[in-house]
Order: sequence, then structure tokens, then C-alpha cells
Amino acid sequence: MAKEQTTTGVEIAVDPDRLLVSKTDLSGKILYFNDYFRQISRYGPRELMGAPHSLIRHPDMPRAVFKRMWTQIAETKREIFAFVVNRAANGDHYWAVAHVTPSFSPQGALTGYHSNRRAADSQAVRTVIAPLYAEMRAAEAAADRKSAPDAGLAVLARALEAQGVDYDEFVVRLATGRAAPKAAA
Repeated sequence: MAKEQTTTGVEIAVDPDRLLVSKTDLSGKILYFNDYFRQISRYGPRELMGAPHSLIRHPDMPRAVFKRMWTQIAETKREIFAFVVNRAANGDHYWAVAHVTPSFSPQGALTGYHSNRRAADSQAVRTVIAPLYAEMRAAEAAADRKSAPDAGLAVLARALEAQGVDYDEFVVRLATGRAAPKAAA
């Protein structure tokens, strides 16, 4: 069900008062989405239901961010926040801050993932996240496919060290506008 990764360069404005919600199973197949997610993604309900969540992955999104996200969830079984750029069906894109949480059965078994996304601060994206992600993608492109995410993570680690913050603090500060980190060098 792979979609061609065409992009238009046109950014979709995400309403800061609305949430984009989706739920997946352990393999990443979409089990639920709210109407706003469907509307912004520009996909029809039949295209989304059961599709891999990677359907909305934008090619400008560093693989390292996903590796960080899935590693943290798998190792700690706790939530993670991340800035994401997603691709709509028509190639337009939107920036959001994703809050991804693991879902558990009543017996405590991991059953899937729940993601709430809200509008990302455009200044944080423009001055910090987009330049950082470009640097991460460049490092990934210079590495072989297997080690590409680790190359991107190394760039992220250097940026966090320069800021003197851990990943969670970095994202939350940027997302909330509290003492936002300096722009990437």
C-alpha cells in the first residue's frame, strides 16, 4: 500500500485548538482515527483504516526520530513527545507535536499505540526543528541504510548536549515555548 512520496512544499495549517488522533496495533496498522486526522491527512476513511501509519510519513522526517521514539516506548513503556512532519495524501505537509503512548490490555500486555498530535509552534519548527532535522537527514544520507538512524541520533545527541538538556526536556520546552532552546548551529 505504498504511496509515492511526492511532496508539494505546501504546508497545511493545523488548528491549535484541535487534536489529530490515531491508534494503531503493534505492527503500526491504523485501527482508529478521528475526523480531524482524516481531514488533515487528506485520506479517505477506507484508505486509512488498516493502513500502515507510515502512510503519512514525510520524506523529510529523520528516521532517527522514529528510532528514538520506538526505542523509548519499548524500553520504558512510557510516553514520548516528538516534533513530526507528516505528508498528506496530496503531498502537502503539516508539522505537529506528537504525544505517543503505548496501549495495554487489561492484563498489562502491550497492544498498540495511541498518538495525539497538536499544532507545532511555527517559530520553533523554523528556527530549531527544521534545521536540526535537515542536519540529521544529511547524516543519515551519508551513512549506509542500516546505520543511518544511528548517524541521525548522533547529530541529535550533540544538539542536546550543546543545549544541556535531555530529549524530553528539549521537546517539551520547544512545544510549550518555555525557555526554548537556542537555534541549531
